[in-house]
Amino acid sequence: MRKWLVGLLAVAAISGASLTSTNLGTSASAASKSSMTGKVLAVGSTALQPLAEQVGQRFNSAYPSVQVTIQGGGSGAGLTQVQAGSVQIGNSDVFAEEKSGIDAKSLSDHRVAVVGIAPVVNSDVSVRNLTRKQLRGIFTGKYTNWNQVGGRNEKIVIINRASGSGTRAVFESAILNGASAVNAQEQDSNGTVQKIVSTTPGSISYLAFGYIKGQNNLRALRLSKVAPTAKNVSNNKWPIWGYEHMYTKGKARGAVSKYIQYFHKKSVRSLIRQLGYIPLSSMKVDKDANGAVTKR
Repeated sequence: MRKWLVGLLAVAAISGASLTSTNLGTSASAASKSSMTGKVLAVGSTALQPLAEQVGQRFNSAYPSVQVTIQGGGSGAGLTQVQAGSVQIGNSDVFAEEKSGIDAKSLSDHRVAVVGIAPVVNSDVSVRNLTRKQLRGIFTGKYTNWNQVGGRNEKIVIINRASGSGTRAVFESAILNGASAVNAQEQDSNGTVQKIVSTTPGSISYLAFGYIKGQNNLRALRLSKVAPTAKNVSNNKWPIWGYEHMYTKGKARGAVSKYIQYFHKKSVRSLIRQLGYIPLSSMKVDKDANGAVTKR
């Protein structure tokens, strides 16, 4: 009886030690997260901004001592500021190599998602589908009335993005084929374009998928009868898409590195889809800085 009791106490002691070790490990992990400090300032692409903000909120819950700030301004501004060292991350819809005045070799590219971009019109426009040639004709000034492309007699009002916009660069690369866009009013963000197209009869522009979802006063157009969907982006049937890049000056370190890594967590993939982006893991093709598309 005495031997049995001694053995039981020994087992209990070992189990207790094991539990204490596990608890200490968990506490150490929690302490490590809470003790991480720093600031993450990301500036640039307004197409990436909603996702960057949402991931920032999740990251801040895990690392409350890290201050995360996300600002827009366009891809050009993001790349210029991260190169100058005034921000930790430059958000961009385009490769750094595509922007003049940017030394891409000094920057590290971190791709976090894929963004689809679609032509959008005010809901009063009767046209539902355009060919690439027709869409190019609208943005180069060849067509000025919707009746020239199968719609009713109504003036076409073009809303463009500013020249530094990555969304604009992706759109023009896929549609204009080097042709110059007609002079039109320019706006600095996807959000502003969304509001103006929603309230301007006869208007047309282009938006990241996430800014189209749930909008009643604007509509995305099909392109040669192909719908702008995540599935069609993933196999390049929908041609207007690009990577969402987070550029850092040199190697990402500390809190900045941890924040960027958060985009690749399995738990974040559902958020990426929910907000209208495409996870990198869903892509069946790759695209390089020259626009060449290859199968994975």
